[in-house]
This record gives sequence, structure tokens and C-alpha cells, in this order.
Amino acid sequence: MTAPSIGLNDGRTLPSLGLGTYGMNGAEGAEQIAVAVESGYRLLDTALNYGNEDAVAEAVRRVDVPRDELVITTKLPGRHHGYEETLASFEESRTTLGLDYVDLYLIHWPLPRLDKFVDSFRAFVKLQEDGLVRSIGVSNFTEAHLQRLSDETGVVPAVNQIELHPYFPQAALRAVHERMGIVTESWSPLAKQSELLTEPVITEIASAHGRTPTQIVLRWHVQLGAVPVPKSADPGRQRENLDVFDFELSGSEVAAISGLERGRLWDGDPETHEEF
Repeated sequence: MTAPSIGLNDGRTLPSLGLGTYGMNGAEGAEQIAVAVESGYRLLDTALNYGNEDAVAEAVRRVDVPRDELVITTKLPGRHHGYEETLASFEESRTTLGLDYVDLYLIHWPLPRLDKFVDSFRAFVKLQEDGLVRSIGVSNFTEAHLQRLSDETGVVPAVNQIELHPYFPQAALRAVHERMGIVTESWSPLAKQSELLTEPVITEIASAHGRTPTQIVLRWHVQLGAVPVPKSADPGRQRENLDVFDFELSGSEVAAISGLERGRLWDGDPETHEEF
């Protein structure tokens, strides 16, 4: 089983569900990622700051899946913002990943205090023009940040990866993405370290569909048009997370899940959060 694809504004496509790899490190991490790929995952999400690009590289070498079927994502850290710094950081990531090209490259956080994210995105455009990156995007950007990128570079990011889960549905920003032609990716799609999966709204809908609460939440993301990237090292859970494309939630069920909104679960306000 593999996830169906959705279109990006640059003419490429993205699997509609991926694997978050944070915490999957070393030989054990490589094995966990490889098992996920063999189970059907084609979108792998890493970052230089995760410290596991080498594990992703080993997994990609190990699996018997054509390179052009995989979508490898990595992210630029805050300490490397700036045009030349971005080009050097990308080459570091690409070398560690062992790839001729990266499928999706994201600015991890905007860090507006530094005011270098536009310079970094200009470098992203150069990398894309040179064929070293297939699609370029951002993570944790606000409407104002996105508009500034569009205005100052003439290029709209293909993706914005944001904190998104039933406790923080991000309706306003998702509407901005839709208007600008940006695909929403969801990090922490299951609101880990919370009681989300025991919420009566979730468990009752799960019972009605004969599905797990996790599958209900991931299906909610899919029906919002967002691309969730849940992370799991457990093979059974990985398969469960991917198995959400053969049933559908009703409009009222989607609305009920969105009604759990309470706000961010982490200190991740893009205007002030700094991660180097």
C-alpha cells in the first residue's frame, strides 16, 4: 500500500502521507525507516537538525525501491540562514544523504529576528533552477512570511509544514495556503504527549468506522487536504498509519474533530521561536 499523490504548484507531486523520522538514528533508525519504505511509505521527512540524515541515507540504499519513487525531504537549520550559508548547508545535507538531488527542501523556521529567510529562499530558488532540489518550501511560516517570499522572490513555496492536529487545526492559515496554492504538511499530526487519542469524539468515530483513533485523526488530516507526517518506529503502527485511504469521514465528523481546537501544544510561535 502506498499513499495517493497530490499536486504541487511547481508541477510535481507529493505523497499524501509520509513518515516523520525524528528520533530514528543510527543503524536502528535506518532499519526502522527501511521497514517503513518496504511497507509502502514514499515520503520521508528529515532535517539537518534531526541528526539522522545518515540513517535516512542508509535506509534508501538498503531498500529495493526506485529512487524516483521516493520523496526525500530535509530542512535548513536556523544557524545556516543567508544565501551563501544556505548553499553550503544544502551541500552538507545532500552529501550526508548520498543523493544527486533532494526532492523537497524546507526552511525549518523563519527566524524573523535574523531577517535572512528571504535570502535563504533565493538560494532555494537557485538550487531548484540548478536541478539539485525538485521542490522548495518552508516550515512554520505565517501568512506574512509567505507573502513576503512571494513578493520579494516571485516564487511561492510549494509546501508549508506546520504544527497541525485536532487541537490546533490552523483553519485560517490553511485557507491562506489554499488561496496561494501551497500544500499544507502537518507536523505532530497526532498531537503526541497529549490525550487526543482518548478524546470521546475521536474514540466514538473510530468505533463507528471500525478503525483506530490514530487512523481517524490521520484521515481527518487527509480530508482537510493536509499531508500528515506521523513518526513511528514500530512496523505495525507504521502500517496502521498508512492504512487510511479506503474509508471516509462525514462532514459532520470532520467538523466534530476540528471542534477539539484549543491551540498550540508547544512553544512554536513562528514570530518568536528560534531554533538554530
